[in-house]
Amino acid sequence: MMKLQDPDLFRNAALIDGQWLTRPEMDVNDPATGAVLGRLPDCTADETHAAIAAAERAMADWRARTHEQRADILMRWYHLMLENTEDLAQILTAEQGKPLSEARTEVAYGASFVRWFAEEARRINGKLIPSPVAGKKILALKEPVGVCAIITPWNFPIAMITRKVAPGLAAGCTMVVKPSDLTPYSALALAVLAERAGVPAGVLNILTGRPEAIGAALTGSPVVRKLSFTGSTRVGALLAGQCAPTLKRLSLELGGNAPFVVFDDADLEAAVEGAMVSKFRNGGQTCVCANRIMVQAGIHDAFAERLAARVDALQVGPGTETGVAIGPMINVAAIDKINAHVADALDKGATRLTRARNLPSNYADPVVLAGARPDMRLAGEETFGPVAPIFRFETEAEALALANGTPFGLAAYFYTRDMARAFRFGEALEFGIVGLNTGALSHEVSPFGGVKASGLGREGAQEGIEEYLETKAFHFGGL
Repeated sequence: MMKLQDPDLFRNAALIDGQWLTRPEMDVNDPATGAVLGRLPDCTADETHAAIAAAERAMADWRARTHEQRADILMRWYHLMLENTEDLAQILTAEQGKPLSEARTEVAYGASFVRWFAEEARRINGKLIPSPVAGKKILALKEPVGVCAIITPWNFPIAMITRKVAPGLAAGCTMVVKPSDLTPYSALALAVLAERAGVPAGVLNILTGRPEAIGAALTGSPVVRKLSFTGSTRVGALLAGQCAPTLKRLSLELGGNAPFVVFDDADLEAAVEGAMVSKFRNGGQTCVCANRIMVQAGIHDAFAERLAARVDALQVGPGTETGVAIGPMINVAAIDKINAHVADALDKGATRLTRARNLPSNYADPVVLAGARPDMRLAGEETFGPVAPIFRFETEAEALALANGTPFGLAAYFYTRDMARAFRFGEALEFGIVGLNTGALSHEVSPFGGVKASGLGREGAQEGIEEYLETKAFHFGGL
């Protein structure tokens, strides 16, 4: 079990209107061992409505505070996150499984959004619009959307909350958060720190439990004016449909199928390093990880050989062990999907380039496959695991068709030293985020989001706070 410097950060309770609700109904398990970490309330629709009502009551005071007052609270929250990095990382690894080194990085990454939006809170500005009518003025005012529902996934349970909650709080909105039932403890620890930072009761509510009752109450409530969700395209579409009758604002960060394209003129070592960073971070359980690696014929064999050697050297095991690069997958369903994708590819002619390991059933063998083709399941479905299929291509036009040949459009990567191609190819890619000669795309200062079936809206950067603001046109006459 975890040894926390501050055990109070580990709460077996939901948070509604400043009150911690303890009711042991739902087990949360360590994916590395299967051990029960704790038991939490399985919140009901009535409790969800109570949290919404609390957020509505808290809204008047919170939105009335000055931008500086909200910014100061967010900055205190940011510093508390940094001061408690080790405990937050221990909780994150225990419930999600990622290596502690990656968990510490996620804490810092999550905290960066709190700091960024604390700063953005001070820069929420309207504008004066010259009226075409003499004696009149028009003001465009920025106002908070209102009560917001936040539904977050299990793969980045700290960063996905701060990336959504921090801009909402900065804008003057109040929040009802539903973290994944697989990884709720990170959200609860963040809520403890938010309380200590001065976030008032009712402004931030955390509902634990299964998604059906909570989600239906959130989407059906006319009080909730915005929903932000990160998860699968299927569930995102379902939530959008449920929100349609009340015409909520939506931010949806959905599935991905990222191409990783390597041209003959690329820096080979840099491309291999970028593939390792993109593909194997969090064991491949990221929405922007390289799902389809496409390598031009002239460099294909050398790239495949180097990538396979790097993957064979990866250490797999519990995230708490020193040197581990890939922890357990989140659950049995994830393992089954990964194994099915690998089996399908091998049945259709792919060649395995990496060694087979004798791993426990809750771990996935990191795999590099050569000879991948578009008719394989892993070409059209997001694997969400440590499987790197390599597609061979001949021409730039072929690579572009392969890359864009998906309904998804979240992230894409490509490597080339030809600057004319860099602009030409980068602009032709149908994705919301594009990386040239880099395998890392996520920063608090950069807008994050997709096109097509990968969602709506942007998180991070200045665009992130605009998602939580409405513009009111205020007309003055008789001046």
